[in-house]
Amino acid sequence: MKSYVVGGAVRDELLGLPVSDRDYVVVGATPEAMVSLGYKPVGRDFPVFLHPETHEEYALARTERKTARGYHGFEFRAAPDVTLEQDLARRDLTINAIARDDDGELVDPYGGQADLEAGILRHVSPAFVEDPVRILRVARFAARFGFEIAAETFALMQSMAQAGEVDALVPERVWQEVSRGLLETHPSRMLDVLRACGALELVAPELTAVFEEPAWGETLALVDAAASAELPLDGRWAALNRLLDPYAVEALAQRLKVPTACRDLALLAARHANMLADAAHADADTLLELLNATDAWRKPERFALLCRVALLDEPDRTRTLARLARVQRAAAAVDAGAIARTVQGGDVIREAVAEARRTAIAVALNETPRRD
Repeated sequence: MKSYVVGGAVRDELLGLPVSDRDYVVVGATPEAMVSLGYKPVGRDFPVFLHPETHEEYALARTERKTARGYHGFEFRAAPDVTLEQDLARRDLTINAIARDDDGELVDPYGGQADLEAGILRHVSPAFVEDPVRILRVARFAARFGFEIAAETFALMQSMAQAGEVDALVPERVWQEVSRGLLETHPSRMLDVLRACGALELVAPELTAVFEEPAWGETLALVDAAASAELPLDGRWAALNRLLDPYAVEALAQRLKVPTACRDLALLAARHANMLADAAHADADTLLELLNATDAWRKPERFALLCRVALLDEPDRTRTLARLARVQRAAAAVDAGAIARTVQGGDVIREAVAEARRTAIAVALNETPRRD
C-alpha cells in the first residue's frame, strides 16, 4: 500500500503556484484496509476516504470504462492490482496526470512536465472523448494558465461537439465550469476556445447574438476588463451579458440555472448600461429614473457594481463613477418616512419623495432644482 499526491496539487507546485488542497491516490489497498487504518469512507461512486487527522481525500487507484453516453456513463473499478499508471491514464490532461510520492519523487508517465514547460494542454489518451466536461475544463485551464491547446486535443474537442456529446451535460455542471472560468485572469480565452471548437453555441446558444464582430470582440474585452477590475462573479457574468437582448439574458440564465444575483445584475446591465454610460452628462430627471429603475434605494451595493459593469469600457469612468456615487448618496439621504408623515395619499407621497430626491440630485450636481 502506497499513497501519492496527484493532479492539480502537483501541477501547481511545479508551476510555483500556491496549493490549498491536495488529493491522494492509494495503490495496493482495499476499502477494508483503509477503514482499519481509521480513514472515513465518503465516496458514493467509487472508494474515497478522508484521512483521520488531516481530513484530506484519499482515493483508491481505479480504472474506468465508458458504458453509456454523457459524463455519467462510466463504470469504475478500484482494486489493489490497479497501478498508479493506470489510474493516471484516466485523467484528462497530461499536466494533471503527474504524481509525487512521499519521498518527493515524481511519477510522470505521460509527459506532463514537458507540457508544463512548453505551456501545452494535451490529452492523456483517446479516452478524453468519453467525458464532455473535459471540453469545458480545457477551456477553463486555457483561461487560467494561458497555455496553448495541442492541435490533436483541439481536434478531439471539435469532434465531441459535432457528435453531440455536449448535449449530455447538465446545466449545473456547465455553470460550475463556466463560472469558474469567468473568475480566471483572462476569461476571454475560455470563451474563445469554446466558440472555436463549437461547444459554446451548444451550451449557451443565446450568446450567438454576439458571435459576429465587432460585438464578440467587445464582449471578450468586457469580460477581461471585469477580471482586471477584480469584479465578483455576478459582475463578470453581467459583463458577458451586457450586449445581449434582455430576453436572451433571461433565457440563458434559465438554461444554465444561473444564481439569482448573477441573473438580476446581468438583466440590469443589458437594460441600462447605455444610459449609465451616458451618466456623465445626464440631468437630474434622467438620473432619478435610473435610480428608480435599478432599485438603487434597496440595493445600493448592487447599483454600485452595476455602474462599474456599465462603465468598464468608458475612458472617463473614474469621474463618471464618482458622479453616480455622489448622486446616489444624495438621493438616498432623503428621508422618505419623514415626508410620508407630512402629506397624505399614496400618489402624493410618491411624488413628494420623488421631488425631494430630484432636488437632492440637482444640488449634488450643482444644478438649479426644477420648479414645477
